[in-house]
Amino acid sequence: MNTQGEIMWVDDEIDSLKSQILFLKNKGYNITPVSNGYDALDKLKASVADVVLLDESMPGLTGLEVLSKIKELYPQLPVVMITKNEAEYIMEEAIGAQISDYLIKPVNPNQVLLSLKKIMDGKRLVSEKTTTAYQQEFRNLFMALSSNPNHEEWKELYKKLVYWELEMVKSGSEEMMEVLSNQKAEANTEFYKYISKNYAQWIKSNGKEGPLMSHKMFEHKIAGQLTKKKPTFLILIDNLRYDHWKAFQPIISESFKLMDEDLYYSILPTATQYCRNAFFAGMMPLDIEKNFPNDWKNDDEEGGKNLSEEKYMARQLKYLNMDKFKWQYVKITHNDDARQLEDNIHNYLNNDLTIIVYNFVDMLSHARTEMEVLKELAGDEVSYRSLVVSWFEHSPLHRALKRVADKDLQLFITTDHGSVKVKNPSKCIGDRATTANLRYKLGRNLQYENRDVLAFREPKQIGLPTPNVSSSFIFAKEDVFLCYPNNYNHFVNYYKNTFQHGGISIEEMVIPIIRMESKG
Repeated sequence: MNTQGEIMWVDDEIDSLKSQILFLKNKGYNITPVSNGYDALDKLKASVADVVLLDESMPGLTGLEVLSKIKELYPQLPVVMITKNEAEYIMEEAIGAQISDYLIKPVNPNQVLLSLKKIMDGKRLVSEKTTTAYQQEFRNLFMALSSNPNHEEWKELYKKLVYWELEMVKSGSEEMMEVLSNQKAEANTEFYKYISKNYAQWIKSNGKEGPLMSHKMFEHKIAGQLTKKKPTFLILIDNLRYDHWKAFQPIISESFKLMDEDLYYSILPTATQYCRNAFFAGMMPLDIEKNFPNDWKNDDEEGGKNLSEEKYMARQLKYLNMDKFKWQYVKITHNDDARQLEDNIHNYLNNDLTIIVYNFVDMLSHARTEMEVLKELAGDEVSYRSLVVSWFEHSPLHRALKRVADKDLQLFITTDHGSVKVKNPSKCIGDRATTANLRYKLGRNLQYENRDVLAFREPKQIGLPTPNVSSSFIFAKEDVFLCYPNNYNHFVNYYKNTFQHGGISIEEMVIPIIRMESKG
């Protein structure tokens, strides 16, 4: 019989456990019985076990003392504490020392077996179960993609794809990850067809048809939840995808409880100067240009494109008869800004609404394109997502939110657009004034591969300004990125497998809006 693992069982009454030890041996485990803490430590120095079963109450060295010394020697070695003492402080000390499990005497053999399986076979069992479950779900997802889903069904489909993507990471099955990746690519192909067919009509209907979009989001999803009785924080994290949110949700859920999780659709182009301005103004960019001719900047104009968000928000609040609300707009673009947010977060509790625009994830995405070290750290979807989670967990934003988590407040977390990993280059030709973005182009007399883009020769059709009479927009589909013929191979190699936004993909367009409340 192949051994299931090397187990050390430490108990001063070890002779009374012979039947349990025999049971575990019959299940394939090698058991080393030890009657005191000193011998256990000596034996571990000579040969490390896979798991230690440790009695808490022993003469000489107590179980907690042995546990402390084991963790000094081998911090990652799993230890299961077994005790007849149900005192809470012992449980807390053991858990604080990072035990793997805690069993109360008398224990039966199956309890011990289950604990060992959780510790030693957990990853394999999770992998097998996840793989089997996804194989069963694969056909359901395939059928859903083939059934011409509407905008609500697309949201549910995307949620399921993200769920399985995160589950597959836990399982570590590379083969199934590839299958899922292919299914996601297929979903993006169908999603592009769906957007191509319906987007212009959605914009024409001014929100009466189609999904909730950037310019209607605040009015329909947030405004009705605002109250003078409870301060609200609206945090817009630039370029935050739904899978990023799901990955760091457990971290923020330690301090806040989830009240509502939904998805909405970003307008095109999925670029900050369009969607975020539309979000704050409550208008499509064409209407922003009409109402704020001195503030709106087209792509080909000099100056910052998102410098008037506070002014746009003021206008929307007035339009919604909410200008009597006490509100404040805070923009975080540098670490100093973030530190000030952390230091001043309690002051914002005096507002009815505090809007915080946080630019880190977008900066990370662009830096990853430019910096070799970040390409290495975030070379794929899994590591990029992990980097975003690590940022949030250790960020001044997270620390600031924890400082006010005991206050009675509500919290919205959302974004302006997502991003997609680009893989397939497509040649595009334009004049010098053509925009540089890889996922969309605005220019005159553009030449491009029709199969790779959705083109609008009349930008007004989709609520976008027209800088010149002959200006047109094109939006790259799926994982396509647009490159000029000059130095084509260099730019293809430079930008391939980077995360970009501006075009049409489910990751860029279908984005989270979360409402939470403090647990206190």
